[in-house]
Amino acid sequence: MSGNGQAAALRGVGGWRRAVPPQFLMIVPATLLLYAISLVVAPGSVAPSSLLTVLCFASILALAALGQTLVIQQGGLDLSVPGVISLAAVLVTKFPAGDNAVLALWIAAALASGLLSGLLCGVAITRFRVTPLVATLAVNALLYGTVLYLTKGTSTEAVPSGLGTFAVGRTIGVPNLAWFALVVVTLAEVVVRATVMGRRFVAVGVSARAARAAALPVTSTKIITYGVAGVAYALAGVLLAGYLGVPSLLVGQTYLLPTITVVVLGGTSLTGGAGSVAATAIGAIFLVQLQQVIIGMGAPTSAQFIIQAAIILLGMALRAVPWRIGAGGLRARVAGQRALRPGG
Repeated sequence: MSGNGQAAALRGVGGWRRAVPPQFLMIVPATLLLYAISLVVAPGSVAPSSLLTVLCFASILALAALGQTLVIQQGGLDLSVPGVISLAAVLVTKFPAGDNAVLALWIAAALASGLLSGLLCGVAITRFRVTPLVATLAVNALLYGTVLYLTKGTSTEAVPSGLGTFAVGRTIGVPNLAWFALVVVTLAEVVVRATVMGRRFVAVGVSARAARAAALPVTSTKIITYGVAGVAYALAGVLLAGYLGVPSLLVGQTYLLPTITVVVLGGTSLTGGAGSVAATAIGAIFLVQLQQVIIGMGAPTSAQFIIQAAIILLGMALRAVPWRIGAGGLRARVAGQRALRPGG
């Protein structure tokens, strides 16, 4: 191959790498491998009905994890996820009382509650210097209290038929929830990666100090991020309520650890910076399928929590350990040894 041909090939490879987010390079092969293993160890988990169930729950998890991804990209961690999801589920079940005519109003109220709770977290963190863990945990407790006050501690009612029909329905054989999540995740990915607003968002997450020096609106960016994340959690709560029909009182309490887990699986660093909501969505498919495999193999439910905790710890370790420095030092030592050899 000529020099010009080699240069063109290298440019093509470089362009391909730039076009494909690095977060995909791990989670996509891992997901494909998981499905290959599933065929052997738990064939029932890849049956058509199981695959559709995985798509539904993964879609809801992906929407909730979308918000967590944005928050983590800004160097935060949101513990208000369960409260927002639970309150949203209550608002679209208890108050419409099965009436489709007022369903849109209460869906709007649910999304507004998520936005308000997110903005409250953002203001507490940026204006009052409360740490993200404390601020979001306090808001989560406030939301739980609101749920118990509104319901008097009793179980929620059934969702209106319009929401339930949409949540369990399919289009071209694919669950509506999957189509909806695909549209939302794609839109979020495009905004973050291909717009000026998205590049500023990433710049603030990488280094707030450098962003301030560049006159970027750091405080408002973080506040808006928590607000958008709250809307994403509320949207997940609305769809979860629709899919379950009659959700439990605190239906969101099982979603905190999974949202963090799939963010790690999607390659977003827990210390903030660049990430990919699309990779997080694939991580949601991976995690839900893994849970199906665990159930199919007869493992206890506790194994799911152990695996999720191990994934988070592994993700933190991979980011915390200075692998590049260690590899650079090893290369330097090897080069030094070669230089000391006769004729080196």
